[in-house]
Amino acid sequence: MALAAPADAQTPDHGWQGRAEAPRYKGSVFPPWQHGANNDAVNRGFDITVPEADSLADFHGDLTDPKLVLYVGGNYFFAMAPLVAAFEAMHTEYKGHVFWETLPPGFLLKQMEAGGTVTSGNMTWTVKPDAYFAGLVKVRQMIDQGVLAGPAVPYATNTLAIMVAKGNPAHVTGLADLGKPTIRLSMPNPAFEGIARQIKASLAKAGGQALADAVYRTKVADGSTILTHIHHRQTPLFLMQGVADAGVTWQSEVVFQQQAGHPIAQVSIPSAQNTTAVYAGAEVKGAAHPGAAQTWLAFIRSPTALAIFERYGFKPYTGGPKG
Repeated sequence: MALAAPADAQTPDHGWQGRAEAPRYKGSVFPPWQHGANNDAVNRGFDITVPEADSLADFHGDLTDPKLVLYVGGNYFFAMAPLVAAFEAMHTEYKGHVFWETLPPGFLLKQMEAGGTVTSGNMTWTVKPDAYFAGLVKVRQMIDQGVLAGPAVPYATNTLAIMVAKGNPAHVTGLADLGKPTIRLSMPNPAFEGIARQIKASLAKAGGQALADAVYRTKVADGSTILTHIHHRQTPLFLMQGVADAGVTWQSEVVFQQQAGHPIAQVSIPSAQNTTAVYAGAEVKGAAHPGAAQTWLAFIRSPTALAIFERYGFKPYTGGPKG
């Protein structure tokens, strides 16, 4: 006679069949993807970066003596290394002393509300920002709330794309396909990822509120839409692992993934259905390094910085749509 299992017995997670296996894909599938290029530290000491196990992908640099701390919305994490290198070439006093984070804007705001203290894994540290970067609408709101010191400094724009695995095995042709029950989606979480607002607007343009609700309500409820925490890391990872078929991201993120040699492709969104975002920044009120913040804000809209952004498909801000 079989005995009943104890109430606290662990049952297999059938999502991974209850067994651990060594990955059959290259370790380069996992973040960080820049092989150390996004670390401003001069002396890196002992490196214990192990993709899939030990990796702080969205925290960059040396906290020992930062002279400039940037909280940057993660949508251009890949552009930060060349931007910082160009900045330091112009302002050598900051060499090795820039620290930056590339989390979603909502998470960066939560860190600011916590006094700059953040925990990732088993590590907790405190670093307060000198400047904050997100969408222009959000930056202006934070100026109005007294968190940031104006004025807002807009500098670049970006548009949306549908990210898919190379070869587009699910045959996604446009936004309307994302409402299909059979298409597994990886989508930014509206709770803290600003891009979700633009995505919902584009979904409504393509298929009305019914399509937006299908993607962000019905499919979330049935599990065919996964809501991400760090969409610029998770969506390409889920696609490369084969656990998602598509996800809406900024088109620049597809460009970076392709430049990194990853098996990622893009399904373009027509301009009539697309949404343009404007990136902006401002000094944080009470910043420890206000002069450094203003120096970076001047740099970020310079021809040198904008040329770096253009490598990934961004366009200079010219006073157009605001988002």
